[in-house]
Formats: sequence, structure tokens, C-alpha cells
Amino acid sequence: MSSSSIRSLCQIALFAAIIAVCSQIQIPLTVPFTMQTFAVFSALAILGGKNGTISILIYIALGAIGIPVFAGFSGGIGVLFGTTGGYILGFLFSGLLYWLITHFLGTKLPVMIAAMALGLIVCYAVGTVWFIQVYTSKVESIGLMAALGWCVFPFILPDCVKIALAILIAKRLPKRFVYQGVATKKDAAV
Repeated sequence: MSSSSIRSLCQIALFAAIIAVCSQIQIPLTVPFTMQTFAVFSALAILGGKNGTISILIYIALGAIGIPVFAGFSGGIGVLFGTTGGYILGFLFSGLLYWLITHFLGTKLPVMIAAMALGLIVCYAVGTVWFIQVYTSKVESIGLMAALGWCVFPFILPDCVKIALAILIAKRLPKRFVYQGVATKKDAAV
């Protein structure tokens, strides 16, 4: 195994752990306000779409098998099937979308911002649909606007700030620590 592969594996594991730690930093509301979004988008900005998405997947898998990495030191498949589980799974879709967009359009700042904004919208969409389904089946019927009022609207501004911080940190790190996109033949010759 090459040293770059070992470094990539260590970075992926490190960011899975960072997401787990940031999930515990929370302000309790109806849906916990955590630093999870910051960690997820930092992983994508720093590691790139592929490795960032793998770190998100590892984080979700660790929580699914019962390791208490989700908000409030919770874990287990029951959390994923609970009302907020769709938002956790939505992070994976955010990562996949970010990976797809940056794969084709590169990692310039406007592309990163657009990819993360779209990823956040996808996360909100997946999470809100999931929330409505689970809440309706377990408690009572809930409308879209009520669900958005509880689970999305209060978090839009804080999540945008977290994305901005993730990008700022990624842009300030030395180049050797941050994914720079797909190398071309011209890059390899340098």
C-alpha cells in the first residue's frame, strides 16, 4: 500500500471521528442544532467528494451498528429509522452530489459553494420527507410547512454559516492537506 493510500485512509478515518465529535456539540431544540453539518462539509471540502463521502458513510455505519456517534451520544439503527434519521442519511446524499458536481466541474470556489448549497438542499429534502413519514406514522399527521418550520427554517442560516466556515478552513489549509481535484497528465508532468 502506498504512502498516499495510507494517508487517505487515515484522513477518512479522522474525518469520520470529527463528524462524530461535532455531532455531540449541540444546542437542544426540537431537532438538535449540532456542528455535524460543519464537519460533513469540512470533510467534503478538505478530502474531496470521494473520500469525504466515504468518511460520511463510515460515520453513518458506525452509528448504525450501535456506536454512540449520533447527536446526544445515541447510536443504533433505531436512530436512523427515527424522525431525524433522514437528515443523517441526507448527509450521504449531500456527499454524493458534491462528489458528482466537483468531479465534472472541478473544485474552484464557486463550484464548491454551489455543490455544498445543493447538497444542503438535498439533505433538507431527504430529511424532511423522512421526518414527515415517520412523524405521521408514529404521532400524527403533519403538513409540509409545519415540518419545514420545525426542521429546516430555523437551521438554514446556521447551516450556511457552517458551510462558509468549512470552505474557509479548506481554503486556508496548506495545499498538501486539501484535495485539489483530479490530476491531469499536465499536472503529473510537473
